[in-house]
Amino acid sequence: MKKIIILLSALLMVSSSAMAQKVGIVFDAGGKNDRSFNQSAWEGAVKAQKELGITLKDVEPGDTSAVEEAMRAFATEGYDIVFGIGFANAPSIENVAKEFPKVKFAIVDAVVNLPNVSSLLFKEHEGSYLVGMIAAMRSRVVNGKRVVGFIGGMEIPLIHKFEVGYREGAKKINKNIEVVVNYVGNTPTAWNDPAKAKEIAKAQMGKGASVIYAAAGGSGNGLFDALKETNGRGPCLPKFKDGKRTDSCVYGVGVDSNQNYIVPGQVLTSMLKRVDVAVYETIKSVKSGNLKGGITIFGLENNGVGYAMDQYNAKLVNKKMRNTVDQYRQKIIDGEISVSDKR
Repeated sequence: MKKIIILLSALLMVSSSAMAQKVGIVFDAGGKNDRSFNQSAWEGAVKAQKELGITLKDVEPGDTSAVEEAMRAFATEGYDIVFGIGFANAPSIENVAKEFPKVKFAIVDAVVNLPNVSSLLFKEHEGSYLVGMIAAMRSRVVNGKRVVGFIGGMEIPLIHKFEVGYREGAKKINKNIEVVVNYVGNTPTAWNDPAKAKEIAKAQMGKGASVIYAAAGGSGNGLFDALKETNGRGPCLPKFKDGKRTDSCVYGVGVDSNQNYIVPGQVLTSMLKRVDVAVYETIKSVKSGNLKGGITIFGLENNGVGYAMDQYNAKLVNKKMRNTVDQYRQKIIDGEISVSDKR
């Protein structure tokens, strides 16, 4: 009897393993450890692996030509859903999804109009508006003016959403504030060039920027390097006299995932783009059999975007600042304020 029980247990384990949902994920040029966009997607998939018992495999293509091949391999092997992380993967998703109409696919930051594809989009301009407000409130006067900076990765309409939202939020606080804007480049390599982003950050600091927001994927790590060189490696806390800042701190604003920890006490906040939530919820829907193709949009109203507060920036963003930002967050949700999503 004991042998039969052991045998039955083994068979059940095999059966359970065979039934596990199979999820494939193909990243863009930044790679899954970019501490930003791709990493957020990966964290959502790993959470699904732990909580939902899925089988998870990923591919970090060395070049764009390998993306479609990786997706086709997942589809051929009978994966239940294949993710393409990043708009650049849309053509590959479309080609492979047409070949495998019974396989489900999901694309982040692009729309593919096929019944077996879920398109996951975000209102990045809304979250960027909030961090723009925070940037302006914590900015300081340098050479007689207030300046904040924006570093974009690849110059495309998607990143323009971050830029315009940030500018509008900053100017809501101070209509005279100057927003200096630069992009790393206009090819996919712009997502993974921290040296160039560091050079841009230093140049913006030279123009008086006291807060800089980087929406540049892996390139954003260059901003963090520039902060450490400028402020030193420890926290850089604001100091005041007669209501005016007297310190020389320059702060960064992270993007996509919570990047406050990267340079503790020097990252003012991070604009949260909850790719992790989008990936996790999509996998969960596949597992429950409820996923349908089409567009799903993540914004302030469903906590798809926002701003990060934790122990690393608690002394940089005070309660009064948070209350102001949260009031405007609700106004955006209620439709009282419309944030631009293009230049």
